[in-house]
Amino acid sequence: MEDPGLQKSRKKPSNAYLRYIGLGFQLIALIGLALFVGYKIDQWANMRFPLFMIVLSLLAIALLLWRIVKDTSK
Repeated sequence: MEDPGLQKSRKKPSNAYLRYIGLGFQLIALIGLALFVGYKIDQWANMRFPLFMIVLSLLAIALLLWRIVKDTSK
């Protein structure tokens, strides 16, 4: 027979916890994708300064921050 105290400690994580983990993975994936695409555009354009890499990554960060604020304000 199992101790009732152990059953309480084995509760499933809440949906909010999982949602924030998902947002974290989206943050990493989108910034990585923006950096990769910006790098490829800079290579294609033969630019010495990584303009597109910087602009796309900052744009991705701004969009993700807006989405996080929107999701967490509910």
